[in-house]
Amino acid sequence: MGPAGGAARSGRFFGVYLLYCLNPRHRGRVYVGFTVNPARRVQQHNGGRKKGGAWRTSGRGPWEMVLIVHGFPSAVAALRFEWAWQHPQASRRLTHVGRRLRGEATFAFHLRVLAHMLRAPPWARLPLTLRWLRADFRQDLCLPPPPHMPLAFGPPPPRAPAPRSQAGPSDDTGCELEGEVDARCTLCARALQDEESPLCCPHPGCSLRAHVICLAEEFLQEEPGQLLPLEGACPGCKNSLLWGDLIWLCRMGTEEEEEDSELEEEHWTDMLET
Repeated sequence: MGPAGGAARSGRFFGVYLLYCLNPRHRGRVYVGFTVNPARRVQQHNGGRKKGGAWRTSGRGPWEMVLIVHGFPSAVAALRFEWAWQHPQASRRLTHVGRRLRGEATFAFHLRVLAHMLRAPPWARLPLTLRWLRADFRQDLCLPPPPHMPLAFGPPPPRAPAPRSQAGPSDDTGCELEGEVDARCTLCARALQDEESPLCCPHPGCSLRAHVICLAEEFLQEEPGQLLPLEGACPGCKNSLLWGDLIWLCRMGTEEEEEDSELEEEHWTDMLET
């Protein structure tokens, strides 16, 4: 039931990208980074340190952003992914990934690491999208991404302004709590508070409104050993729901607009351990 892959989406964008160097003197070099604005970030890399680019890419351009993974729930989640992709041998979640092989191109090695990352916890259960920005660079990964992770092409769709007065995409989802003195969770029957941002089924006519933890427990009945659901059947209308889409729809009406500034990934590296 997820939003269309090419449709404008509201909310924040957190992505981890792969740059490829086109400079004949450095051709084949790659760089992994984090961004909230892919178009601006690649311009910064090609502009050098004075334009906000990273020191590892400064003076070695032009660089092409060929691939980006996006859909992370927060900047910290994306930055942890970035760090692990940059340092697979130091990540305790990637101990099964071998070192770069003799004769293996740097680009191919990074794709191999990425394939394993998308299959490793906790990233394997996130609502991520693998997007090729340059189709001519596309290669099949040695391990296919999980079924719930779509493969996309071209630039990310533009972000639409987030609605301020509702948590779902339509007026008939019944998710607005303001003014309701006795709004209750469909599953546990306890009161829903204004600040709790309940999860709501987006299907027309379905009245499901539930605490995040209640619906997560409902979905995880089929996967008792997991902490984060992937999908489940709506307890109200029985339609299949992707967990990542439910969280995205919930956040549409609750997030404030992000500051229009790039987080400096070098400042975060020492704070993040994966």
